[in-house]
Amino acid sequence: MIALLLVLLPLVGGGLVFFLPRVPAVRPVSLLVALSSLFAVLWGVAGCSPAECWSFDAEWIQPIGARFTLNGDVLGRWMSLLTALGSVLAILGSWNTDRKMPNRFYGLMLWMQAGMSIVFLSADAFLFYFGWELALIPAYFLSSIWGGERRVAVTIKFFLYTFVGSVLMLIGLIYLQGLTPEGSFQWQSFRKLELAESKQMWLFWLFFLAFAIKVPLFPFHTWQPDAYEQAPTPITLLLSGVMVKMGVVAMIRWLMPILGIGVFIWSDVVICMAVVGIVYASLVAIRQDDLKRLIAYSSIAHMGLTVAALFSLSGFTNNSNVVLQYHHLGFQGVLLQLFSHGVNIMGMWLLADRIESRFGTRKLSELGGLARTAPMLTIFFVIIALANIALPLTNAFPGEFLQFNAIFHAQSPYRVVFLIVSGLGVILSAIYTLNMIRRIFYGETNAVTEHGLRLSTAETLALSLVVLLVLVFGIYPQAALDFTNDYAWEYVKSIDITRFLAK
Repeated sequence: MIALLLVLLPLVGGGLVFFLPRVPAVRPVSLLVALSSLFAVLWGVAGCSPAECWSFDAEWIQPIGARFTLNGDVLGRWMSLLTALGSVLAILGSWNTDRKMPNRFYGLMLWMQAGMSIVFLSADAFLFYFGWELALIPAYFLSSIWGGERRVAVTIKFFLYTFVGSVLMLIGLIYLQGLTPEGSFQWQSFRKLELAESKQMWLFWLFFLAFAIKVPLFPFHTWQPDAYEQAPTPITLLLSGVMVKMGVVAMIRWLMPILGIGVFIWSDVVICMAVVGIVYASLVAIRQDDLKRLIAYSSIAHMGLTVAALFSLSGFTNNSNVVLQYHHLGFQGVLLQLFSHGVNIMGMWLLADRIESRFGTRKLSELGGLARTAPMLTIFFVIIALANIALPLTNAFPGEFLQFNAIFHAQSPYRVVFLIVSGLGVILSAIYTLNMIRRIFYGETNAVTEHGLRLSTAETLALSLVVLLVLVFGIYPQAALDFTNDYAWEYVKSIDITRFLAK
């Protein structure tokens, strides 16, 4: 029942907060709901078996064959932990920020969490689509009502991009449902379909475009920097830390196992898009003077590497133990990086918001000398920023190393080129990150930064939690590797397309 609880807690709790008349109670109640979700995930991971706690199935929309089926496999549990953690950090990070209609703001944010939880746990395609849209609608209102000066135009662009992708995906889901003997939307029914190569070639793009827009993957990324800049920081935190992971998770669950031949045919094209995006986003980040846009472009680069590594697993293995071993390690790297990038980028947004709210600017050229006047902020910022570029002994290093390993051992004849180009992202990320640290924290103070800032208790708690995760999973990644090990083996064997190519 943990899976159902992770949907109901933010759904019901969000409704309670939305209509809560007492404004002072809004944030404590919202935090209580988010913490309850986090504790439920931790209990479900550590305290009970998946079969007992993470499965739920009930009739839902019987005429179209849709069921309310939740299945908390390792991927679902891993991402549910990130989702619950993201909500806690978003609430703590905005604890001292006064907003108009706070009950509406936090209520919508919890509904957004409910939608993302459905996406990560759903084993029914129609329920998956329902959660996909449920997460989008609150994000639209949160950004368009509480965002920046250009919020309306930017949010409409964000909505149109994702809506077009959603429509394409819905067409594909309905088509596949019609091919199942029982007219079912269940993942298992889709998995049993053996589709001809000609069908998979065009079906692939119906799904991939929707997922690539959500990631976002170059060249479908243009909504992202503006949306991250204009959205209120707690929502940007959830968008970049959690919601973009919906695209990669959808590729893992609903694309690669079902349309394996299509993935194999188009994998080089996708990897090329991803590695070009890594270099492009990194070069643009180097040129940024706006802190939020710099972080946004860095996120595009990091997610591009994850997609490149994931599609490097496509191809055939013929049950070769050597190839399976490399695919297994590469897929573990993808899983680790989904969580690590989420944690790190959420920490970066918390820091960027604190700087902007205190000094009234996001421009690097207008900051400087904060290492003298804000030492605690400096410590947090340097640790999290270096983790974001995968410094050894930080949480992003193991996953990024394994992802490069996956690209190098891909079945593609262009794998060395892909590795070299994507490896440029490491160098470029070090350039823009170190330059960002230098311009914000070193040099002389000015009229804007001379008085420094102090972190509140809630902000210190949120950033301390991020740093703790950075160091724990950086120094001892074996816990995460053990958690994902068996699932990774099962997955890479399930996407082996040798049996199809032999026909």
